[in-house]
Amino acid sequence: MRETASPPTSRKPSGDDGQAAPAARRPFSARLRTALGPLPWISPAIILIAFVVLWPVVEMVRSSFLRIRRSGIVKGSNGTDNYKKLFDEPDFTHVLWNTMVWVVCVVGITIVLSLALAQLFNQQFPGRRVARWALIIPWAASVFMTAIVFRWMLHHSYGAINTLLVDLHVIDEGKDWLGEPSTAFPWMIGVAVFVSLPFTTYTLLAGLQTIPGEVYEAARMDGASTWRTYLSVTLPLLRPAILVAVVINLINVFNSFPIIWAMTGGGPGYETDTTTTFMYKIKASDIGESAALSVVNFGIIIVLVLLYLGVNRWNKEAD
Repeated sequence: MRETASPPTSRKPSGDDGQAAPAARRPFSARLRTALGPLPWISPAIILIAFVVLWPVVEMVRSSFLRIRRSGIVKGSNGTDNYKKLFDEPDFTHVLWNTMVWVVCVVGITIVLSLALAQLFNQQFPGRRVARWALIIPWAASVFMTAIVFRWMLHHSYGAINTLLVDLHVIDEGKDWLGEPSTAFPWMIGVAVFVSLPFTTYTLLAGLQTIPGEVYEAARMDGASTWRTYLSVTLPLLRPAILVAVVINLINVFNSFPIIWAMTGGGPGYETDTTTTFMYKIKASDIGESAALSVVNFGIIIVLVLLYLGVNRWNKEAD
């Protein structure tokens, strides 16, 4: 006798057999509780960011549209007059140019030198540990104090650098290196590179140490030269570390104040000013205009970072 096939049993919907229902079918209150679950743990950080970062930015933007006396008393709205006054400043274009030269030179030279130092410190050589420790010194020392030391070393009468150059008969007499913009600006760039090297070098060194040795072995087996291996293997794999180093250096160098202020004060006149020191100077006469320049600075650094991230993403997609 032929058995009759039993009718197919209906499958229970997900969630009726004790299993968890899909997230899309869960009640809104349950999904909300899941989303807000980490909030008690991250709320202190959120509150700190709100007070330390977001609130000052909001106040900075608000102040740029106010008429504020030098005593700090708000006299009312000033519309966009603060921005008009800023852009009409005769030295503003020159200060912007100084800022671009400052950022490009310091960040570019720092990255190039740090790539070389990171490659050196990634090798085995006698005294490597001591050399690594020595590199930390410019980073550990106060940036302002480092700038003061270099200012005294460059003093035209009794500075150590002038004394050494005169003794070596490189120059006939002491030179006022910081008194002329043509020599002061390169020296400030050199000091900024000096204090930026430790962080950048260690960032790139950390990136180098994450590259597996197998890729270098494969490159050697393929007959690649040392230079070709560096260009085709090392640099592409270092891209995340280079990205971090460039972005952080862009922000730090653009907002750098102690080096310029300690060495030249932006002088003579506004010849060695960047937007950061120029903003500090005009604050003495017009707080609203200074706040407007703060907003412009904030916008410029955001644009620079976004441009670099966009170029980096485009290069990555092109590869």
